[in-house]
Formats: sequence, structure tokens, C-alpha cells
Amino acid sequence: MRMRYPVTLAFTLFGAALCLFNYSGYDPHNVFLFMFSVPIWFVELFSDIHRVNVWLMYLLTLISYALIGYLADLGIARLRTWKHM
Repeated sequence: MRMRYPVTLAFTLFGAALCLFNYSGYDPHNVFLFMFSVPIWFVELFSDIHRVNVWLMYLLTLISYALIGYLADLGIARLRTWKHM
């Protein structure tokens, strides 16, 4: 059975939209980026967010959402192949 990746695509697009929304300037205080970017949560815990390159945070946000989507697709594929007793 061939595995498809619709959740990976959707999550990656969400991560890209989040980064583009922040980059466009419509999020001047970075509220949405700070709420929804998983890597930024960890950077805020251990370091000063103003010392980190914003392009690195955009890249890590995109990668983290793609990874979360991939793990969700993997779980869905396993549930579909799981046989009930």
C-alpha cells in the first residue's frame, strides 16, 4: 500500500503561511509566531530570542511543522493497516 502525505503537506503549508505572515509585517509584535512556532518556544526557554537569527527560526518552524505532519501521516497509515482482533 502506498502512503500519501496530505497532513505533511497541510502542516508544511501552515508553517510556511505562519512564517510569511510574520515576514509580511502584519504580525508586528510577533504574537502569532511566538504562539505557534515550536522552536521559538524552546529558544525562549533557554536563550534570548533577540539573539537568534530570524531566518533560522523560520527554517526551523517550517521543518518542525513538516515533521509533525509526517509523524501524523505515519500514525494514520499505521492505524489503517492495524487489524482488529
